[in-house]
Amino acid sequence: EPAPRPPSLLPSRRCHHRSTAMLDVPFPPFCAFLATLGILCVAMVGTWCQHWRGGFSLDGSSRTFNWHPVLMVTGLVVLYGAAALVYRIPNTWSGPKLPWKVLHGGLALGAFVLTVLGLAAVFRFHNSQGTPNMYSLHSWMGLGTVLLFSCQWAAGFGAFLLPWAPAWIRALYKPIHVFFGSTILMLSVASCVSGINEKLFFSLKNETTAYKLLPPEAVFANTLGLLILVFGVLVLGALARPSWKRPDPDSPDSRQVRDAPAG
Repeated sequence: EPAPRPPSLLPSRRCHHRSTAMLDVPFPPFCAFLATLGILCVAMVGTWCQHWRGGFSLDGSSRTFNWHPVLMVTGLVVLYGAAALVYRIPNTWSGPKLPWKVLHGGLALGAFVLTVLGLAAVFRFHNSQGTPNMYSLHSWMGLGTVLLFSCQWAAGFGAFLLPWAPAWIRALYKPIHVFFGSTILMLSVASCVSGINEKLFFSLKNETTAYKLLPPEAVFANTLGLLILVFGVLVLGALARPSWKRPDPDSPDSRQVRDAPAG
């Protein structure tokens, strides 16, 4: 007769299953919340630049600079985060993978275009005002992120969208692509948050609106930075969650690798 289970283990297992069930959030509500958070971040950065920083223009003034944070947050964080989560949608787990590849690549390309426009805005502002370019840690980190992003997109296009790319190259590059995708998102969030902080330090200098006095603009922009950080953390958490990953047996790339001849 088998020995009875220790009674002390039963409550702990029940607690474990209960806690697991509480954390098991379905993907659609999570995705809807994340989309709302992303839209809120874009709306807040636009409101900040319009209400406190004077609005937008293309004349090389500070209003030209205001396109920089809006385009960077929209492209490098929100749109890039959406591109990263495409393969977590359950509808992508079966059927042809090519349409989802095109959607993933298209969203990433859109994010890259917005990012380049955001860089053009800040360089135009600096050049028109006689301000040196690329002297701060924020600028180094931001440009490095954009360069890494461009390499990631080009390599992903060559490996996964070109029809003549060998299956072994796809299998070899896939984990690298996934790793750098998360890394770029992390760097994007860090660049945006550091940029918000840098802008506040430069803009809020006089006695009535000094940053250390925490005026309403500082509260609003700091809150924006926190929301961007939360958005990035949630995207990275979704990418790391095993139950939301595309099953390997359903992956066409996996089948191609299994069917490839040895050697």
